[in-house]
Amino acid sequence: MRRGRPGAPPRGTAERTLTSVGTGEEAVREERSAERPGAAQQAPEGGRREASRLWHITLSVSGAKAPLNEVRRALEQLAHDHPFLLTSRYATDHAEIRYWEEARDLHDAAAVALRLWGEHRSTAKLPPWEIVGLEVIDRETYHQRLAEGYGPPPASPVGVHPF
Repeated sequence: MRRGRPGAPPRGTAERTLTSVGTGEEAVREERSAERPGAAQQAPEGGRREASRLWHITLSVSGAKAPLNEVRRALEQLAHDHPFLLTSRYATDHAEIRYWEEARDLHDAAAVALRLWGEHRSTAKLPPWEIVGLEVIDRETYHQRLAEGYGPPPASPVGVHPF
């Protein structure tokens, strides 16, 4: 399944389409292949395609002050609409969202992350803030940072919390 708008791909994305994650037996095969870095998979049409990998996303947004209870409610709605969110931290004028994204490569993971706030702005009634930061790291780097004592601790408790 193709993610995004129908029609011609946006400028600079020739031959790149975002795809959704498979389910069932196909997902198990993808997960096993993803354990081998750089592994390619057979596409349903018989061609080769790159394996999906997990990417840890940290998205930072900020803007004009908004009532704290409205920010919390909006982030809770976003977590409901986008069930892969791990945790959100918020204040009256900024928020940080952390979650895992499955994508073929960093470019796809970043593209999906950069669209998250805008695509859910009206449905979740998110504040009209702009994205001011984005970090996308692969699973191995995330765990390496944790093992070395760097980076944020694992997202627990999961949910929406004030800074």
